[in-house]
Amino acid sequence: MAARTKPRRLDHCSRFALAMKRPPAEIGSRGGSRSQARTYRAGRGIAGLAPDPETRQGRAPMSPSELIRDLDHVAIAVPRAADVTDFLVGELGARPLDSGPGSGFLWWQFAFGRGGVVEILEPHGPPDGFLHRFLERQGHGVHHVTFMVNDLAAAADHARSQGYEVVGYTDEFPAWKEAFLHPKQAQGIVVQLAESHPELEPSETQDFRFPPLPDPAPEPMDLVAVRLNAHGAARARHQWEATLGGICQDRNNLLEFRWADSPLCIRVEIDPHANEGPVALDVLPAASVPLPEGQNPVLGIPFRPAR
Repeated sequence: MAARTKPRRLDHCSRFALAMKRPPAEIGSRGGSRSQARTYRAGRGIAGLAPDPETRQGRAPMSPSELIRDLDHVAIAVPRAADVTDFLVGELGARPLDSGPGSGFLWWQFAFGRGGVVEILEPHGPPDGFLHRFLERQGHGVHHVTFMVNDLAAAADHARSQGYEVVGYTDEFPAWKEAFLHPKQAQGIVVQLAESHPELEPSETQDFRFPPLPDPAPEPMDLVAVRLNAHGAARARHQWEATLGGICQDRNNLLEFRWADSPLCIRVEIDPHANEGPVALDVLPAASVPLPEGQNPVLGIPFRPAR
């Protein structure tokens, strides 16, 4: 597995809301916009670094597996990040990875044993901010998944060719470009596509302080999958395989989609009668640490032993 490069995130949630012509809190079931933010203060003045669409003319189209590099992380929105550290760090053994402020929210990333990453989002600022509204409408829980791509323009074109409306497309900052698939089309979850160039990030960017952390569990667990429900196998394969380049394995009514450079995978249960969207996060627990059953009270989604 290739080494994971920490990309810096830009302020993008408000762009996604504007693209949808309505507040992010109202978008989807259990999904909002791409949430992570790294305020980009110097990028607007860099010339000549954004790709020229004309340079793509004449190129052979890339396959989905060439367009999508990896499943980078899953993001969870909560009222207070300080409330989740006892579980994520103290019980599951996750380690702090990256952090930052955004427009209307703060974010922190935690890495698990083999590199799976959870991003925690906390609302910040006026009470009518988008993340406040999201939490009021949807409650705490999974907010989005993010895929890193090799070429955002090509990945967005491919998604459109597969029947998706691409929203919130922005490539104005050379260090971080992004676009989204709406949860109403993307089976109940926001999907972010992001192209990152950390070498173009302004050097004055600083990390944002983590909330107080407990002593980590001595044996970190592995975060291995985001588990979702879909109404049909063909529908799931169209999204995660044909559009997003995952390698699919059928495991008796459970479809598993993997990306070569990602420790995380997507697992899709097929149930035409249940709501589409996230249902659990699968982890490989240490033998001596039992996982609590049911929905986690502070993270809003069950953490289940991987099967």
